[in-house]
Parts: sequence; structure tokens; C-alpha cells
Amino acid sequence: MPGRLAVDFGTSNTVVALWDDTQQEGVPLHIPDYGQYYQHGNEKISVIPSLIHYAPDRRRWIGNQVHSQNLYQSERTFRWMKRYIANRSPVQRRMDGKQISHFEAGRDFLSSVLLFAAEELNIGNEEVAFTVPVEAFEHYENWLTEVAQASGMPRFRLIDEPSAAALGYGANIQPGDVYLIFDFGGGTLDVAVVLIETEEQSQAGRRCRVLGKAGVDVGGATLDQWLFQDVLRQTGRSDTDEDVRELSRALLVECERAKVRLSQSDRADVTVMNPNTGAVLSAEFSRTRFEDILDERDTFTQIDQTIRRALNAARERGYQEDNIKAVLLVGGSSQIPSVQRTVRRIFGKERVMLNRPLDAVARGAAAFVAGVDFYDHIQHDYAIRYLNRNKADYDYRVLVKRGTPYPTTDTIARLTVKASYDGQTQLGLAIFEMGERHQQSNTAPIELVFDPSGAARLTSVTPDDSEQRLHFWMNENSPTFLNLPQPAKQGEPCFEVEFSIDGNKRLLITARDVKTRKITHRNYPVVKLT
Repeated sequence: MPGRLAVDFGTSNTVVALWDDTQQEGVPLHIPDYGQYYQHGNEKISVIPSLIHYAPDRRRWIGNQVHSQNLYQSERTFRWMKRYIANRSPVQRRMDGKQISHFEAGRDFLSSVLLFAAEELNIGNEEVAFTVPVEAFEHYENWLTEVAQASGMPRFRLIDEPSAAALGYGANIQPGDVYLIFDFGGGTLDVAVVLIETEEQSQAGRRCRVLGKAGVDVGGATLDQWLFQDVLRQTGRSDTDEDVRELSRALLVECERAKVRLSQSDRADVTVMNPNTGAVLSAEFSRTRFEDILDERDTFTQIDQTIRRALNAARERGYQEDNIKAVLLVGGSSQIPSVQRTVRRIFGKERVMLNRPLDAVARGAAAFVAGVDFYDHIQHDYAIRYLNRNKADYDYRVLVKRGTPYPTTDTIARLTVKASYDGQTQLGLAIFEMGERHQQSNTAPIELVFDPSGAARLTSVTPDDSEQRLHFWMNENSPTFLNLPQPAKQGEPCFEVEFSIDGNKRLLITARDVKTRKITHRNYPVVKLT
């Protein structure tokens, strides 16, 4: 069945989105305790800070819980995990007698988010979409496979982040067009010039080809640090002062909040108080002063140079700046008005799209897992199950092959439905979606499940379980829909059935009674394909 849930695991924030059939779009999902709201225009967007804290009592604090517990700067808190994973960093931390890598911390964080979301939404065999850095596809897929297994979600699809951003923005994205993705997040500024591949060129999960890419180690966390330093300048204090050290973690969090407020307002205050002494540390920022700080640090020059490097790389492959159809702004730091003005100055106001910087990637991934794509074709194989009496087991006959364009103009498959036993009057077809085999790790797969008491436990996934999960019965609740006026004998041909697909990706059947030659069903929708 089509999926609904998508996860955009980010360096600073993670966004979970849910496909809404009524609105026909992905909608950010708020996860209580883990998530926090950001105001963007007239909307409140829920994001989960990409943080996990391992407490000495073996509890784990996730996302906004880390901020609430004032544990952001703790040595037991992992942040920027995605950056370490994408770079295949071997860095580990020793904690409670064992080593923990950023790969493990990221897995624990993302598994916790997925388990909570799945329980809230009562997700069963649905696919989940993960977004993937465009140049970290293969090893990232291996890591995500482990995450999905640990979360009890063996069905997942991957989409590269630029493609998801394009889908999430809802622009008139067309294969063969060139776009610039300006991703100014918490850790870095990354600029990618991408070509939306034609259907023949695309690979599973990949929809974009990078023509040019450039990055610089300046992100939201860097801007927080600069505000932190300016607070000390305004107050005549030093980060070596004992009372400042005691307040440093809280002060850094307040600087981050001030940065966010200055994207919406002209002024923002930063105030922290020492609960033990009552001492207060405070400063005030105007948007003009904030922009001066960015200018003093050559931020706008770095933005310009990074964009130019990406454009120059694309030019070497034959693509000019004029070929760029639109510029899509992604990442929390792209909300800063002066950053937006800098990008508009380069490309012109008409080409710059900035309405969904926080959630475009997650929204697009939710659309993708629900069946929306740049290409009008079917994403999976679909088959009927039948009993092979020679081997006393079920076999599958593929009706719809992955990549089939829709709507179909001709019949895509024909078959004859026979009676399974004497006296049968109700017949049908068991239609299955054939799941994709994902690359497995060397260790036996383990998943986290909840027992009847609600306690979490780990259990092994057997080879038989893995095989069964590759076949998903689409119409299990309504498998019989062909009715005979008279009972049939075992093996007797009863219906001739033809299959086609309509513009809404529905598998249609036209059925004819073999004896009467009457058509009993014409273009009857059986299941929705993806």
C-alpha cells in the first residue's frame, strides 16, 4: 500500500511529515515532547532538534527534551550527527563503559522518532520515506536500513534531498530542467546546481544529477556563536568569567532563539539569569546590528562566492546561470531576510522561491512515498498470487511491472480465473505489491517491538519473516468480487479478466463471464498503485 510518513533527518533539525489525502500534500507532524514549533509566516512548523542525550540512569532525552532539561551543551549530548554520518566519521565517545559512535547515536535518535510517530499513527505495513544527501547515497542507505530494522519498519523508500525539496515546493518541476538548491542549515551552507533527470536516466531514489556543488562551514550554529560573542562584548564580560561559564549553555540557547526572532521582528532581547545567585546577563539586538555582525564576518561575501563556485562547476558541464529555472531556499538560516536579499540580488526576485525553507524536503518526501513523482509511471511491481499445485505453495505472476507509464492506453495483462474447489460461487484475485530488497548488513536483522504490556523488546527477524515482508496483500479486506450465478467445478474456467491503469494510478479490471459471455465488471477499480 502507499505510504504516508516521511522523515527528513537534518543536521540541526529533523522534520516528520504526513501525507494528507484530503489536502493532497505533505503536512508536518508535531511529536509532543520531542518537537518544537517555529513560526514561519502565518504557519507554525513543527521540527525536532536533532539531539540525543544519554543520561547516566540510562534514560534518553530526544529533541526538545534536551533543551527542556538544559542538556544542550552536555558532554553526553550528541548533535550534528548527520554531518558525522555523511562524512563517515570514526569519532566515538566513551560513555558508561562503552563506546558510542555518531552512527549509533543517529540510529537511536531516528529510531525513537520513528517509533513514536508509528505508534501515534498506527502505521502497519506502510512504506516510510527517508531523504538522503545527494552525494552520500550508498553508505547512507546501509545506515538507514539498520535504522528501519531497529524501528520495525522494513519497508522504506529513499529520495534525494534536492528532488524532495522540488516536490515539496510544488513548483512546476519538469524533467530536463535545472534548479539551484540553496541549503543554509545548522551546520553548513551547501549550494547545488541540479538537473532533474529524464525518466530513462533516473535511478531508484535518485531524481537529480548534481551539475555543480560548493559548500562552506558556516551555518546557524556559527551565527549563534557570533551573537554569543556580541553579548559578551555588549556586557564587557569574558567567556572565562566563572558566572558566565555557568550560564554559557543557557546563553547560547537564547542567542539561537534571538536569531530566529530577528528573522521575523526588528528587535530581540537576550536575557539569562543565574538561578543560584540571581545575577542577570542581558543584551539587545536590532536586525540592523545582526546584519552588521554578519557583514563583519564576511557572511554575504561567502554566500556569493559559494554560489559562484557551484555555478562555475555547472558551467564546465555546459549549463549556464540562465539555464536555472528556479532557486529553492532550504534550511532555517535561509529565513534570514538579508540572506534572502543576497540570493535575490544574484538571481532576481522572480526565480527565488522561499515559502517552505523548513519543511519543503519532508513535505516532498511524503508526497513521494504517497505516489507523487516527477514521472507518470508506477513505482513497484504488482502481482497476483496463485497456488502452484506442483510444489504445494504459492507463486506470483506479475501484472504490472515497475516503470509502467500511466494511464495505460491498452490492456496490460490478461488471465483466466478458474474455480479453486467444487461448488465455488465467489471468486477473486489476491493482488500483491512486490517490495524492494534493500541491502542488508552483515549482522542478523534485529527490530524493536512492543509486547502486550507495552514494554519494548528486541527480537530477531527470521529469513522467512524477511521474505514475507517483500509481498504485501493489497486487497486483503476485499479479495473476492467475482460472483457466479451457478456453482463451478474445481479447475473450471469462470472469468476472463483484462487489466489497465487509469490516470489516478488505480488498477482496473474488466471481467467477462466465460459461460454467458456477459461483461460483469468494466474498468472496475481494485487497488491504488504507487
